[in-house]
Order: sequence, then C-alpha cells, then structure tokens
Amino acid sequence: MQLFASLVQTLATSTKTNEKLEALQHYFAQANDKDKVWVIAIFTGRRPKRAVTATQLQNWCLELINIPEWLFKESYHTVGDLAETIALLLNSNSIVQHNHPSQILPLYYYIEKLQELYKADENVKKEFIINCWQYLNSSEIFVFNKLITGGFRIGVSQKMMVNAIAKTVSLPASIIAHRISGNWNAATISFAELLNETSTTIDFSKPYPFYLAYALDAEPMSLGNENEWQAEWKWDGIRGQIIKRNDELFLWSRGEELITEKFPEYDVLKNILPNGIVLDGEIIPAEISTMEDESKKVSPLSFALLQTRIGRKNITKKQLIEVPIHFFAYDILEYNGEDYRNKPLEIRREKLTEIVQSIQNPIVQLSPTIPFSNWQQLIELRKSSREKGAEGMMLKRKSSNYQVGRKVGDWYKWKVEPLTIDAVMIYAQKGHGRRSNLYTDYTFAVKDGEKLVSFTKAYSGLTDKEFNEVDSFVKRNSIEKFGPVRTVKPELVFEIAFEGIAASNRHKSGVALRFPRMLRWRKDKKVDEINTLEDLKKLLLVYGK
Repeated sequence: MQLFASLVQTLATSTKTNEKLEALQHYFAQANDKDKVWVIAIFTGRRPKRAVTATQLQNWCLELINIPEWLFKESYHTVGDLAETIALLLNSNSIVQHNHPSQILPLYYYIEKLQELYKADENVKKEFIINCWQYLNSSEIFVFNKLITGGFRIGVSQKMMVNAIAKTVSLPASIIAHRISGNWNAATISFAELLNETSTTIDFSKPYPFYLAYALDAEPMSLGNENEWQAEWKWDGIRGQIIKRNDELFLWSRGEELITEKFPEYDVLKNILPNGIVLDGEIIPAEISTMEDESKKVSPLSFALLQTRIGRKNITKKQLIEVPIHFFAYDILEYNGEDYRNKPLEIRREKLTEIVQSIQNPIVQLSPTIPFSNWQQLIELRKSSREKGAEGMMLKRKSSNYQVGRKVGDWYKWKVEPLTIDAVMIYAQKGHGRRSNLYTDYTFAVKDGEKLVSFTKAYSGLTDKEFNEVDSFVKRNSIEKFGPVRTVKPELVFEIAFEGIAASNRHKSGVALRFPRMLRWRKDKKVDEINTLEDLKKLLLVYGK
C-alpha cells in the first residue's frame, strides 16, 4: 500500500509527463505481481464493486472525529472529493497513528478484504474501515478511501501506463495495449497470464486498442497531395467494435465497456458474420427510408436518441422501435482470424466493402467515403456535414496502418465550427480536483421575455486567470446558497459553444445541448444583449432531429 500511495502522490502532484512515466516504471519494477494487476485494473476502469457507501464513510468519520455534520459538508464542498476530505479530517484530528509492522500490507490485501466485506454486516465493515483509518498514514488513507469510492483522476492515460509497462517487461507497447484490453478479472488472472496470452487464457471477446484521430487545426491543403487521402463523414455516435469469434458475438465501446446486451439488434449478426472478424465503426440511431428506385437509404438520427438507450439494463420493444440502432462500419481489424491492422487502409477498405456487401443486412452499413478531386471541393462539401447528420469529416491517409491510440500524421478529425449562443451565468458551483477551491462549474440562462431560463451547464473553456476572476465575482455577488450551489447576480455574459441541439422534456428550456463549453467571456456584452429562448428554438428547428 505504501508503494501505491507514493505512486498516487507523484501522479497527482506532477504536471510533467516524463515524471509520471518514470513513477509508473518504478512502480511496475518494484511492486509484487498481484498489486501490478490491480493497478492496471484500477487505471483502466476495472475497479471492484463498492463494498461501502459514501454515506457510511461519512457517518463513521463523523463518529470518529466528533464534529457536526454541517462542518463535514462545508469541508467536503471546499475540498471537492470525499476520499480526500475524510483523509484530511482524520489527520487534522490526530486519529491517524503510526503504522504497526503488522499493518504494512500490500495493496491487494485491502482490495481483497473489501471484496470479502461486500455482503458482510455493516458493523463488520465499520470495524475494518475504522481500523484501517487508525493505522494507515494520511496519504494511505486517501488511497484506501479512493479504492472504496473509485475515480482515480490523477492524469494517467492508458497510453502512459502501457508505455511504462512496456519498458518494464521489454514488450512492444502495441502488444501490451492489446493484452490488457478485453474482459479480464484482476481477482483471478496473474500478471504473467495477463501479459503473455496462451491457449489456456484466450479471451475470444478481446477487442483491439482503438486508433484515435488528431484534430485538424489547419486547412487540409497542409496535408499535401489530396490523392493520398480518403475522406469520410465523422458520425456522432458511440465508437465500437463488433467481434465474432468462436461462434460468439461481442460489442465493445471505445471506453472498453462490453455492451453487447445493450444493443440486441446486433444479435442477428451472430448468424451472418464469419468467425474471426472484427469491425470498427460507429453505433448510430438511424432510420431507413425507401427511395424511388426501391433502394434503401439509412439516415443517421440525433445522438440524443441514443442517450435514451445508454445506461439502461433492459431495453423494451418500444425503445427498439423508437430508436432503431445501426452500425456504420469504416474499418476491419481482423478477418478469418488474421490481424489486418498492419495492412494499408486501402486494402482494409476493399475487404470491408466486400464483407458488408455480402451481409446484405441494413443493420450494418458501409460508412461511405466522400469522393473529391481537390481540397477546395472537399472544403465546400464539409459545409453540408450537419445536413448529413455528421459532425464534420475524417481524413485518413490511404497507406496508413491501423495504429494504437492517438498518433500524429495519418488520421485527422475535421469538425465543423460549433453552434454558439450568448448567455448569462446564473448559478455557480465549486469544481473538483485542483479546482476544488474555485467556483468553476456554471449554469447559464437565456432570456424569455422578462425572465431568465436556464438551459445548460459548462465548466470548461476559460483560462486559469479567467476562472480566478469569475470565482472572485461569485464570492462577491452571491445572492442565495443551496448546498454547494450559489445563485449569483446575472451580470457575466459568455458565448457558449456546442456541437448539437435536441428537444428535451427534462430541461426547463425544452432543449439539451451536446458538448457545451464556454467559447469566450463576452466582457463586451451586457445581459440585455444575450440570446433568447426563441433563438434556441430556432437552432433546434434547423439543426435538431
């Protein structure tokens, strides 16, 4: 536990990538194998089930340090993280004692013990938690609490961790990335089994690491000869991989979540796709219409419809009908059990076209390429992205291999300019992590006659200096307090950017925005110059679906 707590401390406080990488390398070189597996699991989102609730942790802490509940809540609102709040309060109240030699235990001991306590009586859980609080030091208590509450947000990308492991065990990073993906259980797999796939540890569901594109910030002419590039529409859905191996079908999201059961529409592919195939593409709500020549046209629908399906354990027949889901395939990563990733995109595209055409099922669509003869023509075509239900275009070098993670040079996303609206801030809340002492999460409103109607929240887009200025304004101009939320004087105007808009009966405004953020602080505008609810509804009519 001491070694892991030291690692977390370094990762959480360092802003330099090389320092973080060195800390990870040191950890994987020193830690025992069981701890290594759990750290990989924790940093890839495979944390164990929560054995203790946040309310229980709070109550036991209050009982131990004997402070009023309001003071705990104020501390929590200031710190912004429950695990850290408890660690700080315990330390400041001298609850933490020196480690006894018998208490210097490995990380896996605490995780396995918490798993054992999952169905235990509350008093048994309480005894174990309090005992750990008393004999771990402050930094270890924080890590211990985080094992319970989850969410290690300490600036560690999967790519960084993969690179650290690769340097430690002398294997290529691309192989490590593939080996640690998929459906494995940290409680039952060893470090050697995880990194050295054998015939006894084959996971037929295992996806490939996704290849990610960089944003194109310049004109496409900067990419050189247009004949070397393939253009596609950038669809607004859930990136996914459809896998069929051993007569079984699997669907993985980009976040490495196995989501097969959430999309029963794809079950039919189990009897259609050949074994040993992996398709990369986009999970998209779409409607099928019949053209004059009796051909079928599949048109993407709003991402907001897809959100009605996300997170549901059981999908009803009504939802299957109202939100029909399709798969827009744009790459093939495996065929007949052979890894296709090192073949040029042109070759992969030919095989993908052949496969999709042979399926002859509208559930899988071949994501079309966009024919163009020069960059200027493509610039004009990009303007119709939203009409196509797309966010913009993807530009891919025809000779490119399918790589791991985000690489510069071969794949670019070229999104259209965002939609914007001017609004006034009416509520503010403190942020999290390094911004836990600042008001950085804001709610915005537009005008509806003489009233202000809230329509979205945003917490990104400003510089650190601007966040400090707004924080100062909030503290000077708060009107009411509702827990961590402050009502503020409606005086600060911001330009809000967003990627899409949809009707919503869950919001007072009747609309929901896709990826809202603050584009800029409009210090040149007054509140009476902001946009209206009618302006939002006009955008909904034009761009909503």
